[in-house]
Amino acid sequence: MEYLSTVSNTAWLIIGGVVLLFIAIILFLRWSAKRSPKAVAQATQNGITVKVLYCQPTKKDRTVFGGLVKYNKVWRTGANAATVIELAQDVRIAGNRLTKGRYSLYTIPTATDWTIIINRRTGQWGMNYKEAADVMRLTAPTRIYSPPAEQFFISFEPQPGGLNMLLTWDETQVVVPIQKAA
Repeated sequence: MEYLSTVSNTAWLIIGGVVLLFIAIILFLRWSAKRSPKAVAQATQNGITVKVLYCQPTKKDRTVFGGLVKYNKVWRTGANAATVIELAQDVRIAGNRLTKGRYSLYTIPTATDWTIIINRRTGQWGMNYKEAADVMRLTAPTRIYSPPAEQFFISFEPQPGGLNMLLTWDETQVVVPIQKAA
């Protein structure tokens, strides 16, 4: 009987620990979502429909690029879950053909340009990045953005035959040209 009581106590301790861990994870996810809210950027322009799902980190008196977001390191291009880009039709991104579908968007920032990474794996939390799943990599220029953006955001601007996706935070804006595939 004493053995069963010990097993029962151990089982309750394990169950209690699992419940506490579950509660801690839920609280962390709620806290994280408030600090970097979910956002959607979408556009339909010149026969192209694109939608980007991402989370918006905030500068908060920090050095963003080269500090919070390291140069020459893969970044999930937002916060929390990896950023997702959805294309309703085949497009060309900076001249490279990409078939319609849903992809993750990663970047590698530098002071003068960024490597844009389109990755076939979606649904990853944080930096669960797998280079082997890259569909394409290309280089996009940066330009100075003023006044500085406190919160990261993605937007679009129309261009002849397509549109530019703009990745903007602090004093940096990256221009990613998207055109309809011929």
